[in-house]
Amino acid sequence: MRTTPIRVLLCDDHELVRRGLHSLLDVAPDIEVVGEASTADEAISAAAGLQPQVVVMDVRMPGRSGIDACREIRAANASIRVLMLTSFADDEALFTSIMAGAAGYVLKQIKGADLTDAIRQVASGRSLLDPAVTQRVLARLRGEITSTGDALDSLTKQERRILAQVAEGHTNRQIGETMHLAEKTVKNYVSNILMKLGLSRRAEVAAFIVRRQAERADSNWP
Repeated sequence: MRTTPIRVLLCDDHELVRRGLHSLLDVAPDIEVVGEASTADEAISAAAGLQPQVVVMDVRMPGRSGIDACREIRAANASIRVLMLTSFADDEALFTSIMAGAAGYVLKQIKGADLTDAIRQVASGRSLLDPAVTQRVLARLRGEITSTGDALDSLTKQERRILAQVAEGHTNRQIGETMHLAEKTVKNYVSNILMKLGLSRRAEVAAFIVRRQAERADSNWP
């Protein structure tokens, strides 16, 4: 039986949402809200300083996404469990959240009692993924892994074109203008590309490409 409260960090760009969550969790005797954050960068910094057991993270935040924050928080401390919170049932966000190391994914429409139970579950080491969700993720993973098993082969043609421009040092805005895509769309593409290649930041892309081209002299990339 737990003798100390579960330390929770709340991350959402809307103050009213954070206040509501804070008030909800305050009545749970086994949960303690130790901090709040309104951006991904604030969340990463707060997680490092406060060392919560569970981070309740909004998927969509201004600037970098909650998924980016989840990935960095988990990279710095794998013992921290991240529960993604979103307004939309989005398979793409679900997939990238899981690949970023999230322990669970719940909708903001969740009932208060169910949310506190979800926090307890992820704090105890369990994951909040039902069988249907797991099957969709596994199916997608199988579809992205080719017979060569090379990370570059998991990229779509569009992702390869964007990767080439990232490697040349182009910004998301420049890539969007060249490819007639919204800057936010490019940002999502870049996040997915980094996740597939196992990279944490775009500055690593050029070195990755040079290394892979040396390893695969007969590669037809991109």
